[in-house]
Amino acid sequence: MEWEAVIGLEIHAQLATQSKIFSGASTQFGSEPNTQACSVDLGLPGVLPVLNEDAVSKAVKFGVSIGAEIGRASVFARKNYFYPDLPKGYQISQMELPIVGVGHIDIQLDDGSQKRIGVTRAHLEEDAGKSLHEDFHGMTGIDLNRAGTPLLEIVSEPDLRSAVEAVAYLKKVHSLIRYLEISDGNMAEGSMRCDANVSIRPKGQDDYGTRAEIKNINSFRFVEKAINVEIERQIDLIEAGEKVVQETRLYDADKNETRSMRSKEEANDYRYFPDPDLLPVILEEDFINSIKNSLPELPEAKFKRFINDYKLGDYDAEILVANKDLANYFETCVSISDTDPKLSANWISGNLLGALNKASLDINESPVTAKNLGDLVKRVADKTLSSKTAKIVFEALWQGVDDVDTIIEKQGLKQLTDTSAIETIVDEVLGNNPEQVENYKNADDNKRKKMLGFFVGQVMKASKGKANPQQVNEILNKKL
Repeated sequence: MEWEAVIGLEIHAQLATQSKIFSGASTQFGSEPNTQACSVDLGLPGVLPVLNEDAVSKAVKFGVSIGAEIGRASVFARKNYFYPDLPKGYQISQMELPIVGVGHIDIQLDDGSQKRIGVTRAHLEEDAGKSLHEDFHGMTGIDLNRAGTPLLEIVSEPDLRSAVEAVAYLKKVHSLIRYLEISDGNMAEGSMRCDANVSIRPKGQDDYGTRAEIKNINSFRFVEKAINVEIERQIDLIEAGEKVVQETRLYDADKNETRSMRSKEEANDYRYFPDPDLLPVILEEDFINSIKNSLPELPEAKFKRFINDYKLGDYDAEILVANKDLANYFETCVSISDTDPKLSANWISGNLLGALNKASLDINESPVTAKNLGDLVKRVADKTLSSKTAKIVFEALWQGVDDVDTIIEKQGLKQLTDTSAIETIVDEVLGNNPEQVENYKNADDNKRKKMLGFFVGQVMKASKGKANPQQVNEILNKKL
């Protein structure tokens, strides 16, 4: 039987507010454990929550960016459950009336087509603390710094049909919240986390199968692996005559497997009721319109502009606009190089991103500034540098050595474009290789094309990589 996966994602994005959603405690990451949890976060008797207006603004900004319905009246509710790092014994969240309603996000598939993924809702809630196990033998440490940090939980429709689609959607959300500057989306620090609801059904069937929820996956790679592993597990169960149980599971990256955590709760298990300490949030049209008018250029609009204005292909444009900071880097580079934008795009997507990935660095941590790369591209375009010597300059920039023109001057890397000088080198190479010249003369056209590479290589070697390759080819062809 052919099976089809049905996948929905719940993405938790920590909002980039200075203070927590219901208290004035700092949200700064990396502080000593339990130094940023005040009496409100701890749920001490007599304290009252006060809603952070910035968290509301950021939630609405996300909603209008995905064309969603904005809840003119939204209500906070208490979600009751016990967990060691949930001090109050309940979490303040939203249930019936979320701040963001139905919307959509379009993703690009591998074949270049687009698919629309429905967003069911996005609601505000407070984050729980963090349980720590690594440094405590046989015990659990509790860090409440994260308790009360504002979260936007973004719930998709079950419109995803593969792990690849799920990752494409997750990356699109990640890109969007960074463009909007409502979250840094740092999955390694836990400021964006993902739960995946996965089920399978026979292809062509409309009814959904029993789903399992995989909790707290914190990287794009692990999301893809966890979903694929879970799909295989469910197929194996059903084909063995067993049933999939609705439950919450964890993904073990070391063993590449999911394992049962607890039976899946339903909404009524949490005993939701409106929080009596918080008034309904009523949004006025002027407030919503002011946020709409303040939206930056979003990824899809930038993608189209890069194709139209810079004449880039879909592939280059998609890579560059996925990260707002990378897109800004590219535009700075193009403005400085003042040449074909495709050349800048090639250097960024090839040399720069390759070096950054190898060093596990973000674009904002790049040792090569956009100005430096722009200057380098300019020198490649005006034929001061060959492709080979340009790589030498790039490596020097990466090591923090001087600027482009200083490196070229100090290392004598200026490309040789003097025709007579190149002819002299060509004559020497041909004179030193009479046998190869004779073989070339007696060869057919197909063999000659391959043999020409030998002579080009010898000339480039003799010129220490400085000779202009195009001129070398022209002069060799003429003389041979």
